[in-house]
Amino acid sequence: MPFWSFKNASEPDQDVELRIEGEIVSDDDAWIYEWFGIPAATPNAFRQALAEHQGKNITVWIDSWGGDVFAAAGIYNAMKEHKGKVTAKIDGKAVSAASVIAMAADEVLMSPASILMIHNPWSSASGEAKDMRHTADVLDEVKETIVNAYQTKTSLSRNKISRLMDEETWMSARKAMADGFADGMLYAQVAPEEEPVQNAYSFSRLAIVNSANTAMQRFFEQWQKLQTKNEAAVPEKTGDSPANSRMLTIQQRVSLREKVNVHGRYTR
Repeated sequence: MPFWSFKNASEPDQDVELRIEGEIVSDDDAWIYEWFGIPAATPNAFRQALAEHQGKNITVWIDSWGGDVFAAAGIYNAMKEHKGKVTAKIDGKAVSAASVIAMAADEVLMSPASILMIHNPWSSASGEAKDMRHTADVLDEVKETIVNAYQTKTSLSRNKISRLMDEETWMSARKAMADGFADGMLYAQVAPEEEPVQNAYSFSRLAIVNSANTAMQRFFEQWQKLQTKNEAAVPEKTGDSPANSRMLTIQQRVSLREKVNVHGRYTR
């Protein structure tokens, strides 16, 4: 089953926990995943689960790479229509269409080890030029519907949300909270503003890199001094010696590493 209840909520005021795992797929494709025993989430299965617990508070655990954007919209709407508080807890990941589902909750909580990612919708197409243009137009409109869901939750401007999607933005719990995609962090003992872990991590990593580069630079300086001393003692050309060639290669690698550390970015 793509959805199941962790608690048999026999008491009227008892919370119900549901789980979304695996691909988010259309109802028409659900049988394929069921046949192979692959976890998947479908709108009808989710609506049926909610119908059994009308009026009760619901906790939806999410751990999904995403999937069909229209199937995600169906689950999003079902959560919005539920007559009770809906809390989304991001267990490991809420990526792509799964992040849209999370936006339907009254409260979004993320594990400190979880990730949330938003990006532009994509598709494949075949045919002549007008077919490609039509597909591009459809994707633009689909993006607008996704922006609607993100803006309703975050109150960010549409332009900023669009830029975040263009850049395929991956967010830790703290980043998601800062931008309004999440409301809190699970298991947290310290308020986010009191412990800027992300900034501290970035600073520490930079300090380590700089320390290594400084040590290498001191080594090169000592090497150059030694070479100068040797050249003064033995007046012969040493610039093209194998040792100097190896040192030049090392210097080039360190220089390249410095550039990557400063300008590198993660891409899928």
